[in-house]
Amino acid sequence: MMRAGMMDRRGLLAGAAAGGAMLTLGARASAATPDLKAIRAQIDKRHDEAVQRLQTWIRQPSICAEGVGMEEGCKLTMEMLKDAGFQSVTRMPTDGAPGIFATLDAGAPRTVGLYFMYDVKQVNPAEWISPPFEANLMDKPGFGKVLYGRGAVNQKGPEATFLAALHAIRGAGKKLPVNLVLVAEGEEEIASPHFPQVVRRPEVLKALSKCGEVWMPMAGQDPDGSVGINLGAKGAVELELISTGAKWGRGPANDIHSSLKAVLDSPAWHLVQALTTLVSADGNDPAIDGWYEHVKPLTARQKELIAQAVAAQDEKEVMKQMGVQHWVRDLPYQAAMERLAAEPTVNIQGLVGGYTGVGGKTILPSRAVAKIDLRLVPDQTAADCIAKLKAHLAKRGFGDIEVKVTGGYDPTQTEETSGLIQSELAVYRRRGLTPLMNPRLAGSWPGYIFTGAPVSKPAGHFGLGHGSGAHAPNEYYVIESSNPKVEGMDGATQSYVEFLYQLASTR
Repeated sequence: MMRAGMMDRRGLLAGAAAGGAMLTLGARASAATPDLKAIRAQIDKRHDEAVQRLQTWIRQPSICAEGVGMEEGCKLTMEMLKDAGFQSVTRMPTDGAPGIFATLDAGAPRTVGLYFMYDVKQVNPAEWISPPFEANLMDKPGFGKVLYGRGAVNQKGPEATFLAALHAIRGAGKKLPVNLVLVAEGEEEIASPHFPQVVRRPEVLKALSKCGEVWMPMAGQDPDGSVGINLGAKGAVELELISTGAKWGRGPANDIHSSLKAVLDSPAWHLVQALTTLVSADGNDPAIDGWYEHVKPLTARQKELIAQAVAAQDEKEVMKQMGVQHWVRDLPYQAAMERLAAEPTVNIQGLVGGYTGVGGKTILPSRAVAKIDLRLVPDQTAADCIAKLKAHLAKRGFGDIEVKVTGGYDPTQTEETSGLIQSELAVYRRRGLTPLMNPRLAGSWPGYIFTGAPVSKPAGHFGLGHGSGAHAPNEYYVIESSNPKVEGMDGATQSYVEFLYQLASTR
């Protein structure tokens, strides 16, 4: 749920990087990075093993929203971490799906934090060209051999690729250049409602305090081979607004014949009227009381990055890939991209009420539900926004509508000058890539728990390789690339090796 589409990311990227600091760091890392030929030989040798590991992981469904395979998914993830060299791997009970806390002590002077998720989104198998939990390898024109499956790119593919890097380093007879502290959850796709119960355990906080940063593996390449670096992400809240005749005290307590609408109120219309108060008349601006109280405007630097991205991109091609014809209010491209980074949102994911089968049923439904997601920007918080929503509804006579929050967290931001971001830049640039800088991912991930107190560390994503279809049918991850600009699984594995050595040299 939380990963944004690639166009959300690229639409906010700019080509300029922090040159001086980056070049200095890159030069230092070049001297510190050992000859990686032996490790690369292990990557090539273990290719089939790495692919099979990913297939095994995907073939274990772990759909938190439906309560499918969560204990099994947690157990399998723990086994994979142990097999990759983590000496301590602990199941962390929560009020929901279990989390995982793992450590790998390599005797290195520097420690790095990692975030994993083992849950995936729901599926409708009828929409897929290959069954979503069979993890089949197929040829995809323009990309090469890809693996189709739920979780292929979000996030089991990149995470399995990182584990392949650990196997390759050990297989080459080398010690890991950094120590690792890993925290994982099984509820990312429902907005991480219980992840704080994992991270804020004393032993976990103590381990994370030793880390210089926390990062998440990601297949970061677009089909043209370009890569991006996210400097932050919007926060998110998932909730349902539920209108019922029983709680409202008006309309039917149970579904009733529609002819009685002449003398009865409708819980469905009650919900629709409540929804219209949450946004502007065109549905595009949040209108919840006090919503913009803590919204922080874009900085001059963030606007500069967006302007550089707009200048480097073909707007028509971006629209074509997204399948759209207009930006909201027909805004110019740059204004639209600034809005994408700067604006909080109130979105209707779905509306459910009454009869939705074939033909009509002539009922007046007693219950209607709106599935809502809120995207938040600095310095909004999930708790404050939920409170504002409830107060807004109550003030307008909709206090009977239940606000059922299923998950949520705050936005996150990491400084461009941090060691994490500068390390990413250095690795990409040594490969001849010009990283694109994204002021803020329009999608979300629970990085706030690392960038905020008490952990207070830089946090973000890194990785080469490509995949797409997160949350959609036919999700895929490139295994053997036919595109010379895009890395397959082995090349992505090596990028993680290079990144670990780069982080080891960061001061």
